[in-house]
Amino acid sequence: MDDAAGGSPVERAHELVNRAWTLRSSTMASPPATRAEVEKAAAQVQRCLAEAVALFRAAGAITELVAALGKLGHAEEDAGRGDAALACREEAVAVARRAGHPMPLAHAVRHLGDLHRRAGRLARAEACYAEAVALYRGQDDPPALDYANALRPMAILKESTGRAGEARILWRRARDLYGTIPVREGVAECTEHLARLG
Repeated sequence: MDDAAGGSPVERAHELVNRAWTLRSSTMASPPATRAEVEKAAAQVQRCLAEAVALFRAAGAITELVAALGKLGHAEEDAGRGDAALACREEAVAVARRAGHPMPLAHAVRHLGDLHRRAGRLARAEACYAEAVALYRGQDDPPALDYANALRPMAILKESTGRAGEARILWRRARDLYGTIPVREGVAECTEHLARLG
């Protein structure tokens, strides 16, 4: 790798995460022309993140490890490797739970819930979302965007399973939070769902 010499393993891991996430973002914003180029970029993202995870794990950098595992889970899911994505997400939750830090745990649990929901494992998804929402609710001043982003998929799940009353409450709360940031797209999505639910 072309990392600057002399950096600590944690600094190198941060550089790898930043490089991977920049490449992933640019690839998603403007996909390469050929499938081979897409696969090459995805493999590079996965390699950088896997190396960063190993470096954070070896250094005992728990908060960074949780975040890097989450990003690696995204990369594995992008590549269609559901089992590998699930393993990353579950490890991120386990590491965050052992560390006892509620906000990284809430974030990791919510993303695990998203993976379960997309795979049709709705009971598991709902349990994850309920835990994430409870963790955010238990904070004096939870990060509004993260809290809204946890309420949103729970609202989607409730709506898709016919629990309109519960979904309305969640969409309203998410809309209020998105409005304080403000995230116009979030407000618009919540308003659209509320209009559809009546």
